[in-house]
Amino acid sequence: MNETEFRRIVGRVSRLTVGQQERLERELRRAAGAREGDALVAKKGRGRPSCPACRAKRAFRWGFSGKSQRWRCGDCGRTFGALTGTGLHRLRQREKWLSYCEQLALGTSVQDAADAVGIHRNTAFRWRHRFLAGPQILQARNLAGIVEADETYFLESFKGRKHGMPRSPRKRGGKAKKPGLSKEQIPVLVARERGGATSSAVLKDTTAATLLEALRPILSEESILCTDGNTTYESVAEALGVPLRAVNIAAGVRVLDGVFHVQNVNGCCSRLKAWMRRFNGVATRHLDSYLGWRRM
Repeated sequence: MNETEFRRIVGRVSRLTVGQQERLERELRRAAGAREGDALVAKKGRGRPSCPACRAKRAFRWGFSGKSQRWRCGDCGRTFGALTGTGLHRLRQREKWLSYCEQLALGTSVQDAADAVGIHRNTAFRWRHRFLAGPQILQARNLAGIVEADETYFLESFKGRKHGMPRSPRKRGGKAKKPGLSKEQIPVLVARERGGATSSAVLKDTTAATLLEALRPILSEESILCTDGNTTYESVAEALGVPLRAVNIAAGVRVLDGVFHVQNVNGCCSRLKAWMRRFNGVATRHLDSYLGWRRM
C-alpha cells in the first residue's frame, strides 16, 4: 500500500462507528500478534538446527510451511520445522500466542484467559499445558552458598479423570481421609538459595534415595545444606559431600550461629500454596507443570 492510500484510510477512521472502530482495533491487534508470533518462530529457526528425531546436525532446507522454514535431516530423512518436538508444534492461532502468554504471566484462570484472548475455554486449558511444557523442565542449577531445603505436601488429586479412579471421587475442596501425612499427600521438594534461585520437584516419596536423586543435580560443591530436623538429610548430605546445618524447630531452635535457618524456604512454600489455591485443586499429573509456572 502506498502512502496516498494509507492517508486516505487514516482520514476515514474518525467516520467509523464505535462498533467499527472496536472491530478495526481487534483486527490490528490480531495482525500485530501474528507478526510477532512469526518473528519468534523465525528467530528460533535461525541457523542450521539439529534433527529432533535423531539429533543429527546434517539438515537441509526443505521449503516452507506458511512463513516457516522447513528442514530435512540428511541422516534419517525426516522433515521438521522450528517448532517440531516443542509444545507449540501444530498449535493454531499464532496471532494469539503472545496475548495468552501475558495471561499466563498474570496467573489468570482458564475462563478469564479465554475471555481476554478470545478463545474457547477448552482451548485455553489445552494451551496452558502446551505452553507450560517449557517452564516445567527449567530448574535452577548449581545452587551455591547456604541452600535451604524442605518438603511441602499437596493432596493427591485426580481432577479431570473420568474413568479408572482408584477411589471414590471427592467433592470440590475435599479433605484427606487421614489426618497428617499419608499416601494421599504428594511431597514436593523445594530448595532455595539465599540469592533467591529456587528449584522444586514432585517426589514419589521422601526416602533418602529419592531426596538424593532430586538434590544431586542442583547442589554445587560450595553449597551448605540447611534443613529442619528431618534426620533423612544427614545421609543425603554425607552422600553429596556437603556440610549440613539442621535446625531443630521442634525443640524451639530456629536459628543456628545467627545465620542458618529455613525461614526463606518455608516462606517460599507458604507463597506457593497460597498461589495454588486459586486453581481450586491441581491434578497431580499436572503438578510439575504448575511448579514450573510458579518458577517463571
